Amino acid sequence: MYDELLFADETNVVEPKIVDTIKVLIVDDEEEVHIVTKLVLNDFVFEGKKIELLSVYSASEAKEVLLKHEDIALILLDVVMERADAGLQLVKYIREVMGNNLVRIVLRTGQPGEAPEARVIVEYDINDYKEKTELTAQKLLTTLISALRSHRDLLTIAMNKRGLEKIIESSPEIFRMQSMQNFATGVLMQLIAMLRLNKNSLYLKVSSFAATRKKDGEIKVLAATGDFHIQNYEKLSQDIHDKLDYVLAAKQSIFLKDYFILYWQSADEHVYLIYMEGDQRLSDLDRRLLDVFCLNVSSAFENLKLHLEMYDTQREVFFRLAEVAETRSKETGNHVRRVAEYARLLAMKYGLSEKDVETLHLAAPMHDIGKLGIPDEILNKPGKLTPEEFEIIKLHANIGYDMLKGSHLHMLQAAAIIAKEHHERYDGRGYSSGLQGNEIHIFARITAIADVFDALSCDRVYKKAWPLEDVLSYFQEAKGGQFDPELVELLFSNLDEFLQVQEKFADDFHHTSV
Repeated sequence: MYDELLFADETNVVEPKIVDTIKVLIVDDEEEVHIVTKLVLNDFVFEGKKIELLSVYSASEAKEVLLKHEDIALILLDVVMERADAGLQLVKYIREVMGNNLVRIVLRTGQPGEAPEARVIVEYDINDYKEKTELTAQKLLTTLISALRSHRDLLTIAMNKRGLEKIIESSPEIFRMQSMQNFATGVLMQLIAMLRLNKNSLYLKVSSFAATRKKDGEIKVLAATGDFHIQNYEKLSQDIHDKLDYVLAAKQSIFLKDYFILYWQSADEHVYLIYMEGDQRLSDLDRRLLDVFCLNVSSAFENLKLHLEMYDTQREVFFRLAEVAETRSKETGNHVRRVAEYARLLAMKYGLSEKDVETLHLAAPMHDIGKLGIPDEILNKPGKLTPEEFEIIKLHANIGYDMLKGSHLHMLQAAAIIAKEHHERYDGRGYSSGLQGNEIHIFARITAIADVFDALSCDRVYKKAWPLEDVLSYFQEAKGGQFDPELVELLFSNLDEFLQVQEKFADDFHHTSV
């Protein structure tokens, strides 16, 4: 069980971005203000990054530019433009509608009587207030530097928070490969924020036997940001390949002016590389912190990998156990595989969470585990069952539930519910408890459709596979009676994907076809 760290829900929040230039937006209806501001700031450089000046002459134009350039760091904003309060209304739009709390806003006014400083500072979320007459060249630079430092620090906090969220997102779904990518991406974002680097970075893993000589498939990109995004190692530029090859041959990290590559080896002799770009010079302390950081990260990543392998082993055991029950009733092992995939597909289309989808994928194959308690002569009877025999067959639902209900594993608890309820009917005329509608657990309602679809579509010991049109007719007639009507519609509207699953996990003998 993992402790969950929860962040407050946020909507319309601008994603933090690390950029190579710093964008400053001038919003003023006086041409002279634009000219003077550009003369003062045109060649200004802040922490190695040039200032990119954007000019608009009204609040309405500013809205369009802000929507197009989400990474604007500072707005130099006039108050009186197309309306007396145009600038103030733009502030409210930026903060409340766009949800942009990162951009710094400096209000500049030539008519302080229209927007008194004391009232504006209290009522509007601005960061500074200046009268145009007091803004000499030096004071403008001072204001700019102060605002950009504030933006830089907020950006660092936001990037750290987003990186931490990425890592935390991986925790509840720790067994899925996607969560490992989230973890690695979170690590990169944390480093970018900590060291104030630009957006481009790579996190790579090198197989132990390829640490000094790369071969196809032996160097994997675990995560990437910026221009690299997620891509295969082979698709990286030759320049990046040459840099990484040099580090692999030297077996040590390198730190150059515009990039650095971290090299370290884990306990299992895999090599990890982190490639980052940026002209931020690293101090000796920064480098020592990076060494410690990387060693801890590699240990964490190897633990995630171990959890993934344990999960895969657990999943295979569950499938094999389910296959034992199906083999007793002379079904094929692929029946449980298909039911699992059909259930996963329906759950995704229904909108269940990733965690529930994965739980159902593992639990659905166990629906008939109770058949292990049914005598062979009844379970595999080729002819029609007598009423008494059918009553015995029906016991498998409760037998399965009793077998699984005592487990502390979440997946087996879900499997127990499915085993007990997968023969319930939507109209309440099923067994073993006569549940109806939404009283039946969604896992069981989904598994019922997956199981019957496969049973009708494939050869069984007691029948041949039905033609597809007959299978669909059966579900159409049973909609709202035996089955949840919403799930039946999802089956119909995604039939091509179901047939692809059927083809992928086909038995050696006959199954239905179009």
